[in-house]
Amino acid sequence: MQGLSIGITGSDRFLMGDMETRTKLAKKLADSEIDHLFVADHISFYTGLGMDALINAATLAAMLPKMTIVTGVYLLALRHPVPVARQLSSLSLSAPGRLIFGVGIGGEDRHEMEICGVDPSKRGKHTNHSLAAIRELMSGKQVSYECEFFSYDKARISPRPDPKIPILIGGRSEAALTRTAKHGDGWLGVWVSPERFAKAVTRIVELNSTYREDQWMHGIQVWAGVGDKARENLAQGMEAIYKIPFKKFERYSPYGSADKIAEFLCEYVKSGARIINIEARGSSIEESIEAVSSISELLHEEFPGL
Repeated sequence: MQGLSIGITGSDRFLMGDMETRTKLAKKLADSEIDHLFVADHISFYTGLGMDALINAATLAAMLPKMTIVTGVYLLALRHPVPVARQLSSLSLSAPGRLIFGVGIGGEDRHEMEICGVDPSKRGKHTNHSLAAIRELMSGKQVSYECEFFSYDKARISPRPDPKIPILIGGRSEAALTRTAKHGDGWLGVWVSPERFAKAVTRIVELNSTYREDQWMHGIQVWAGVGDKARENLAQGMEAIYKIPFKKFERYSPYGSADKIAEFLCEYVKSGARIINIEARGSSIEESIEAVSSISELLHEEFPGL
């Protein structure tokens, strides 16, 4: 993926139900101005909600053979890195160059970590080791690894992904920025202002000056309300997932017309965002696709050189 890319969630409507309806919806998406899809990842979130990002990525990549899929974000610490590396290798064969591996540490629901055998207080350190292991495993070479969380001897995953799969690191903390600088190809911000986004981009360069500025692949993930009931749809969706009042997120979550949302997102592009994941909440998935398509068209017109 190069330049500015605007994406929408690969929702359940693409992943379940009769194939005829799903195919029609996929065609609507393929004919839109949307550049990529992104998928969330959870094992058992609060009420048992879950979605496996890599399984869903494989399904969506097959349904939409020209579209890039971004995991935003995959809870890597909840899995052993060797089988994850195998999944990434397999995906790279069926959809070469069309996967961006976004990784995060999660933690909103500590019980989700605990039932997977992960200490929530050590999830950051665990993720750091998992990322280091994934990088080695995706080289295609025989490698060994030992740490307090997992160990293996003479593991090899072949073939190695070609082209390589970019890794984005999600989070807002200094630790997330350090993790990005050490293990990632870019940062995926969430619930930050454009000013904070710009400072984070600068900080990552300070922490790793070996990458050229144009080599980084930074992004922002936002919830947005669209359609006639924009705020209502957005608030209900966010509160249902996070169990927190919408007002806590409102200043980071635009709603209203495509023009208004695009104007909001312009500031992030100016701050260095090149991947924009829009969790759009409308009265229907069709309405959300149309709105994000319009937003994408407006942003590409505003930044023609990206």
